[in-house]
Formats: sequence, structure tokens, C-alpha cells
Amino acid sequence: EAFIRSILSKPFKVPIPNYKGPLGLRALGIKRAGLRSPLHDPFEEGALVLYEPPLLSAHDQLKIDKDKAPVHVVVDPVLSRVLRPHQREGVKFLWDCVTSRRIPGSHGCIMADEMGLGKTLQCITLMWTLLRQSPDCKPEIEKAMVVSPSSLVRNWYNEVEKWLGGRIQPLAIDGGSKEEIDRKLVGFMNQRGLRVPSPILIISYETFRLHAEALQKGSVGLVICDEGHRLKNSENQTYQALNSLNTPRRVLISGTPIQNDLLEYFSLVHFVNSGILGTAQEFKRHFEIPILKGRDADASEAERHKGEERLKELISIVNRCLIRRTSDILSKYLPVKIEQVVCCRLTPLQAELYKNFLKQAKPVEELKEGKISVSSLSSITSLKKLCNHPALIHDKCVEEEEGFMGVLDLFPAGYSTKSVEPQLSGKMLVLDYILAVTKSTSNDKVVLVSNYTQTLDLFEKLCRNRRYLYVRLDGTMSIKKRAKIVERFNSPSSPEFIFMLSSKAGGCGLNLIGANRLVMFDPDWNPANDEQAMARVWRDGQKKTCYIYRLLSTGTIEEKIFQRQTHKKALSSCVVDEEQDVERHFSLGELKELFTLNETTTSDTHDKIKCRRCVNGHQVRPPPEGSDCTSDLSQWNHCADKRGLQDSVLKAAWDAAVTFTFHHHSHEEQRGIP
Repeated sequence: EAFIRSILSKPFKVPIPNYKGPLGLRALGIKRAGLRSPLHDPFEEGALVLYEPPLLSAHDQLKIDKDKAPVHVVVDPVLSRVLRPHQREGVKFLWDCVTSRRIPGSHGCIMADEMGLGKTLQCITLMWTLLRQSPDCKPEIEKAMVVSPSSLVRNWYNEVEKWLGGRIQPLAIDGGSKEEIDRKLVGFMNQRGLRVPSPILIISYETFRLHAEALQKGSVGLVICDEGHRLKNSENQTYQALNSLNTPRRVLISGTPIQNDLLEYFSLVHFVNSGILGTAQEFKRHFEIPILKGRDADASEAERHKGEERLKELISIVNRCLIRRTSDILSKYLPVKIEQVVCCRLTPLQAELYKNFLKQAKPVEELKEGKISVSSLSSITSLKKLCNHPALIHDKCVEEEEGFMGVLDLFPAGYSTKSVEPQLSGKMLVLDYILAVTKSTSNDKVVLVSNYTQTLDLFEKLCRNRRYLYVRLDGTMSIKKRAKIVERFNSPSSPEFIFMLSSKAGGCGLNLIGANRLVMFDPDWNPANDEQAMARVWRDGQKKTCYIYRLLSTGTIEEKIFQRQTHKKALSSCVVDEEQDVERHFSLGELKELFTLNETTTSDTHDKIKCRRCVNGHQVRPPPEGSDCTSDLSQWNHCADKRGLQDSVLKAAWDAAVTFTFHHHSHEEQRGIP
């Protein structure tokens, strides 16, 4: 009896020789006594602590109910190890906003960091933290939802997978039959409890709008709206459907700054934190009217003063829930980017067609009568296409449309649009050289961007002609296919040399760091679209020096569009998205300017700057110290010949048709930083 009792009463020993470790933390069915503990160690080196419980005196510690004591909220080390300093700060800001610690009673936030600063990673960190912990020692939320443009649904899914490995199973929905989607959404909304199997839903705006009903039935702990500037109009259906979700915690992501239209500004802030700017009427009365009055050229001193005061007040309110860092903090981590604005001479054929068009279509005459007609808008498109390549307007010449009558003979004998004929377009000639020199002297890859799919067709012909391997992305491609193509192109071992995208289809969110040269073949009215496209290659993960080529046809409408972009007005309310909007933003005088051709200049844009650093077209003083490619063009390097260029590829292409180049770098190369 005694022997059996003695062997049964021996404590359990781990059956590993010389084992000295702990005996498992959890005993089944036994509640651990003592204080609640945080999920991750707040005192570990590099821990990112989002919440610290108040320090209690020994006396208070005795009095406190052990089951109610708040605990630290500490970001999972898996994530905090990879976060950069600005991202740690961003996560803390987001967490403070959505847990109502920044503005009592408000749970929303606008994440407006510039492109390339890791907004997605910061938001994934926020979601993962809220889904797993809170000061109350239980998850803050059960479920989260990400709404994004359809082209980014896959991207979000991959990013969650990339940063969290198999720790979480997101549900990504973009497309499928109505029944199937509804079934998945109802399933998602019905999940409850501590460990929800798929706590993150990733869905496109389009699918969300069509199926909003299924999502409005329950509640979701957090909603994140990517590319949130889509919600600038509170009248549209998507805005209203999202706004009626039962979700106080809202994060809106927008890398393009809110264009300077105050009502759009109001819509975005109102969506994340309704009420902090009052109702739309109150906002108009208190902020919009005085601010706009104060900006008016005829404003009195008192009105101007009042406008400035109100703007300050508005900014101070909004800054409590908006965080924005610019990409200059990136330069510490990124290789140098060299941006080049390259003016290319029209070929004799282009110049003749251009002059004929201005004579025949008489866009300027029409404007004199003070009316802006559809035809002056289509004139803009015709001229832009002609600048790209005469092939794009060849059919108009064949059909003798207005502006293109009797000009077919100008084309070379036996001309056919089947072949690409780069020598007929100044820009296409320069592009041909850039590609050939890049291909033969390096293993760099190139991204080609244009506003027109017809131009992409020409690029394809050129590539086939020169036997370059390429991939093309446009709006018709399924998201899955897109993601596959991008992944493949970025792999250093893949043979594709060129990636083509239309600035409308591909801009947002695409990561093309496999390439380090990017050619913007034509300027966009909206600087934000061009910025979006350029940020495809110069972003986190890029290892090589990046070269951006912005091609403009010298002395033409393209230079005017580009000047319009760089004009501060373009960055404010005068952002023109579509040509239909042109008339709203241009005076008649400015519109007339569009329809001129300056054949004698090497760069109309340089002429307009009235540059004091150049003498007889040659730069005699370098750009001011501390300037970079975000500075005004007047502070860039100005080159009327190839001597001042840093880029050997452009040097080799100069004689093809280049008349002038502006160039500058993102930052000085920092020696000694890997």
C-alpha cells in the first residue's frame, strides 16, 4: 500500500533526460490566479507598446480586482520587428484614433501617408492588434473589413499572407455569382466569438456596393477603405452604403492628398468621424464660405484674416485624426531616383499635320466666339494623339475628318499603320533609342506608361519588331491574372524586359520594383495620376538607381498640359481628371494657348520659367543646394545639350530628337548606408 501510494504521489516528470524547463503554463480546468498578463512582453527590446496601464501604488494594487486590471497592449513582435520608425508612429496614431483615445467619442482616422511609406503594413498591424488584444485582456474587435479598388483585392490578400504567414485566414471576394458572394458574406457576418475562423474580409468597392445589404445586417469591428479619395462625394452610392455600416471604427487610406476642394475634404472627414466638423451646412457656413472669401483676389483685409483663422482652425481639427508623412523620409532607405523631363522635337510629318490641323479645325476661332464646344475638347485629344504618333490619327486623315482633310499625301508613300515606323514620331524615336541602349548595356527592365491604349498597341508593335519580351496590363485583365503577371515580371530571372500599363488601369498600388526605368510617354492632366504611375518603381524593395523619363513633344499642347500640372493651381482645386472638365478650369485665354505650336523653341516650359541660371540656353549656375526632384522645375538642372546629363542612356538617345531636358535627383547618394 505504502509503495503504491508513494509512486502514485510522485509529481509528473517530463520524460526527457535532464529536462530543466517549465512544466507547461496551462493546466486543464484550473484558472490561473494572479494578475492578467499582456499577450506580448512590453519590456522586451524593441517592443511597440500601444497602451500602458496606469501605474498603481502598492496600496491600490491590493485593492484592484485582479480580473479587471488593464494590461499592456503590445504589437506582435512578428510585426514590430519589421516596422520602420515612421510606421511604428503611424500604428500608434491609428490605434489611438480607432480606440477613441485621440478624440473622445470619435473612432475614425485618415491615413494619408504618401505612396511607398507602407500604409498597407501599418493597417495590417492595426487589424492584427485589434483582433487579438485590448487593455481588457480580450480582443478589441471580432472582425475587420477592407474595402479596396478591385485591382488591389489580391494585393491586400497577399500582403496579409506575407506579414502574418498562416496566422490568419482572410476572405477575399472579387467577383463570382451573386448567390455565391451573398453566401460567403452572410457566413462572414455570422461568425462570432473569441476565435473567428476568417476575421478579415477583403472586398472591392463594386462588389461591396452590390452586396451592401448582407453586410449591414450585423456589425463589423473595423472598416478600412483603401484609395479612400473615392469617398469624396457623399452623394454617391458607395459612400452611402459604407456610411450605413454599423461600424464606428473607420480608417480611410488615401495616398493622394485630398484635392483642395473643401466639400470633398468635409466628406472624407465626416465619413470617418461624423460630427467633428458639424453638419454639411454648418461646415459650409463656418469654414468653407469664410475660407473661400478670404482667398478671393478682391477680399478685404478683414475677410482675408478671417479666412486664414478659419483655415487654421479647420486644419487643427482635422490633424487630430489625419496623419500624413511625405516620401522624403523614404530616401534614407531607397536608392536614388533621377527624374528627367525630356522635350522631343516633332518630326517634319508631325509638325505639318499639327499646323494643318490648327489651320483647318480652327479651335481658336471657336473659342473667340466664347463658346467651348465638344469639338474643341476633341481637338485636344487629336493633338495629344498626334504628338504620340501620326499613326493614331491616320484613320481620321483617311476619312478626311475636320482638321485632317487633304493631308494623306504628307504620309510617306505606301504608308500602312500595320508597321510601327518609330521615325515618324519624335517621342517614339527617343523611346526606341532608350529601350535599345538599356537592353544592350544593362540588365535593367523598363515600365512604359501611356494614357491611350492605342499607344500601348504601338508599343507592342515596336517590341515585336525589336524582339523585346514584354507584358501588358490593361483594364480587361482579371485580378488573379494581374497579380501573377506582376509577380513574374518582378522576378529577376524572368526574361520580360518591358511592362506596359495604361495610366488609368494600372496606377494604383501596383508594385513593379523588378524595373528601375519608367517612361511616361504622355502627360496626364492630373498630377496625381502621374505621381501614382511614377511610384510604381521607386518604392520599398527597390535596389537599383531609378530613372524616370517624362517625354513631352517640344512646343506643343503637351508642354502646356505639363506646365499646368506643375503650376500650383493644378495641385489645388484645379485638378482636371477628364478632358470634359477642362472648361471648368481654364480661362479662354489659357485655352487658346493650348492651340498654338511653337516651332522655334527648344522648350516652351523653360522659356516660361524665365530662368536666371541659364545664359544663351546653357546652365551657368547649378540648382540651389538642398533642392531635389520635388522642387519647382526652375530649381532643376537644365540641359540644352547632352553634356549636363547624368544618365548614359539618355545621353545616347539625345541625338534622336531631344531638344531639352530638365533633370534632378530625389536625394544625394548617402555613402556608407547599405
